[in-house]
Amino acid sequence: MKVLIIGGGGREHAMAWALHKSSRVTEIVAAPGNAGMAQVARCVPVAQTDLEAMVALCVAEAPGLVIVGPEVPLALGLVDELAARKIRAFGPTKAAAQLESSKAFAKDFMERHEIPTARYRVCTSMEHVRMGLAFFENPSSPIVVKADGLAAGKGVVMAANHAEALAAAEEIFSGSLLGTTQQTLVLEEFLEGEEVSFFALCDGKHAIPLAAAQDHKRVGEGDTGPNTGGMGAYSTDTLITPEMRTWMTKEVAQKVVHGMREEGVPFQGILFCGMMMTARGPMVLEFNTRWGDPETQAIMMRLESDALDLFEAAVDGKAEGLRLAWKPGASVCVIAASGGYPGSYATALPISGLDEDLPTGTEIFHSGTAFEGKQVVTAGGRVLGVTATADNLRRALGKAYEGIAGISFEKMQFRRDIGHRALGREGN
Repeated sequence: MKVLIIGGGGREHAMAWALHKSSRVTEIVAAPGNAGMAQVARCVPVAQTDLEAMVALCVAEAPGLVIVGPEVPLALGLVDELAARKIRAFGPTKAAAQLESSKAFAKDFMERHEIPTARYRVCTSMEHVRMGLAFFENPSSPIVVKADGLAAGKGVVMAANHAEALAAAEEIFSGSLLGTTQQTLVLEEFLEGEEVSFFALCDGKHAIPLAAAQDHKRVGEGDTGPNTGGMGAYSTDTLITPEMRTWMTKEVAQKVVHGMREEGVPFQGILFCGMMMTARGPMVLEFNTRWGDPETQAIMMRLESDALDLFEAAVDGKAEGLRLAWKPGASVCVIAASGGYPGSYATALPISGLDEDLPTGTEIFHSGTAFEGKQVVTAGGRVLGVTATADNLRRALGKAYEGIAGISFEKMQFRRDIGHRALGREGN
């Protein structure tokens, strides 16, 4: 089967790597792909924001399956356009993708279907913001201010108090924060606890739990500095208990699938539940309607089953009977990022060390890379994800850091404390 992957980041490279191992996959096409994906796929330069061009490519290639990686093509309705042309596609429709593309929709949906989440208010003007802040009573309490639409990870502000929340709301409405104006935002109570990324495979009727992971969003060690798209992630058998896995499946993922179906918008694809483990119990911070990045890199390294089985089960409505095998132990992904990221950074910097031998069970997934002639160069903020598996987290980390030590490009940065919470808690 020919498989076409939309996207060009580390998440898509990890999916392509996993699918390349399938005996049933005859060819992989990536649009636009990257320098690393070119090792296992034929890359076609199509912009992820150009719906017409993506549709035209899928029609021309006539693949047996299209896998949509990033959130933007989903929000544009690529899956809808492909369905109208009878092209099988993995991912939710535009209406179902509102769980990610509209934070207001997601919060109201969770309230309707009794899914645990933080208290909130949806606001469409500064007057609404002032009224909404009064709902939270204590003006000195922290408030989370979220732009309603997709914002590439830049639309969430942690305000220390109500005054800062007002200022953040003004920046969101005016466009000074994101570069584009937003008509709606969400005010949300600040939740304290540890975050967990919980993934479920959904086929419109059933939600099947997959491996969980934990992301490291802050750019600096010790979880300091501004938020990023993710500086590393790990997945272990002990990240959540079997009881918690069952609870999250029943009380969150399955409720989403049932609720969307009841509302006439069946959800198929990956449901990424960003959970906060609070003293009041687990609560949903947000939903993503696609795989996470860099969580996917860690999770795909643990998947022992045929990856094509996973994707087809969601598309064909057969998730309930799917039985997946996972490597025991742990996996970890450490991101090598451009200097200055998540702010401004240089590109087209030569990368060395990609041909060096890696420890067994270690892979390099490309995120922001390109070719200049035959030289691989940087082409984004997050450049590479060195990913490793082992029988425990400490050994997996050792492999990943050994691998990243052999790679270099000008001003390369990476965190040296990925997995620090789990190491401290479990003594791995």
